[in-house]
Amino acid sequence: MTRYIALLRGVNVGGITIRSADLRALFDELGFDEVRTVLASGNVVFTATDDAASADPKQRIEQALRDRFGYDAWIVLVTRKQVERVIEAFPFDASDAARQPWVVFGSDDAVLDDLVASAGEPDPQVDPIARGEGVVYWNPVKGTTVQTPFAKLLAKPRYKPTTTNRNLRTLQKLLV
Repeated sequence: MTRYIALLRGVNVGGITIRSADLRALFDELGFDEVRTVLASGNVVFTATDDAASADPKQRIEQALRDRFGYDAWIVLVTRKQVERVIEAFPFDASDAARQPWVVFGSDDAVLDDLVASAGEPDPQVDPIARGEGVVYWNPVKGTTVQTPFAKLLAKPRYKPTTTNRNLRTLQKLLV
């Protein structure tokens, strides 16, 4: 059995509304175990047997979301162990109350590399970023997360199918 976390992109924002109970039911129907949703922002924690995981759960989940809820669904699928490592490796001061500790997850390392390269040399006071294993860490000042140059870059359509971001505090809740 493997403990997974599905990070859905764009759920309960921009007109795509999915109730947690409906999301849980879908994952149950897909044959996953110990399904729970965390917050209302598209986080699903579940376990899968090796048999269930061998059938490419990412594609199965995305297709089921498209079929059931009628939107162009993309997820980043990670294991619990990966999330633990990501949290431990956060390179900025996560206790700094003036900043928002974000982690940008990606299902394609080449896209994450492109994202970092496209950011150039961001101002470390405005847009501190750092590349990690399967992620980009980002630590902007609170209240600026849609205004900074990196935020505007991250919002570009080319990153939508393979990236999603979560606050470090949300990630910690996923492990409880």
